[in-house]
Amino acid sequence: MTVGFAGLGIMGVPMATRLLDAGTELAVWSRRPEACAPLVARGATHAADPDALFAACATVVLMLRDEGATDAVLGRGTDAFAHRVAGRRIVVTGTNSPAYSAALAADVRQAGGAYVEAPVSGSRVPAERGELVVMLAGDDAAALDAAEALLSPLAKAVVRCGEAPAALRTKIAVNHYMMAMVASLAEALTAARAAGVDVASVVRVLEASPMDSPIGRVKAAKLVAGDESPQAAISDVVKNCRLVLDAAREAGATTPIIDLVSSLYEATAASGHADLDMVAVVRAFA
Repeated sequence: MTVGFAGLGIMGVPMATRLLDAGTELAVWSRRPEACAPLVARGATHAADPDALFAACATVVLMLRDEGATDAVLGRGTDAFAHRVAGRRIVVTGTNSPAYSAALAADVRQAGGAYVEAPVSGSRVPAERGELVVMLAGDDAAALDAAEALLSPLAKAVVRCGEAPAALRTKIAVNHYMMAMVASLAEALTAARAAGVDVASVVRVLEASPMDSPIGRVKAAKLVAGDESPQAAISDVVKNCRLVLDAAREAGATTPIIDLVSSLYEATAASGHADLDMVAVVRAFA
């Protein structure tokens, strides 16, 4: 059966490509028709609009930038919503607030659809390699099983977290650590360079140590090379910092580290670098 995919940005394109390469029959839609062309060349069908996408597919994967874009594609708040959602599995892989996801899950269920919350951990390179970590949540066992089978080609692990919004709460906790880790790496390499240390040697030691990690390797290489082309953009990191801080405030947690880290990413975005990779936070230490 044909699967729909909407949202062909930094993450959506490699994710959709992996699905195609795994043999999934895919229909794609984007507000930018040119974004569909490479996928159509690989065998995907181009849906003319969201109505055509949902009409052709029993399962639709959404990898959209934010909650507003997700609502727009679903037609939420309009008569189109029930028509698009009824009888379909809606798999939302973007990072939204837990409160939004819980409300959307209820709306999809009421409209006769099945909702699967499926945020992913990883950026463009892991997406290209099929090395994302997929977190799943929902209350429909059959829909969860189908989503896991569908998304497995994208992932080195699929983790079931319970009912929505448990997957997003898990993703927010993971992002909390990851964003602080990258900012710390940028600061450490900047300080080492200022002290006259060969930063390439520092990176080789990190890679041989217990602190080694795939994201550390990718981001360290970008920092050493001065490569700020986006894999995970500063603007997205700022959004994720806000989700982390909102969750922490709601829980009454004390978070002095991510409070500071968030201010660094926000300052980087405000300086005109919102579209650069998150390693551009290094500019805050220049």
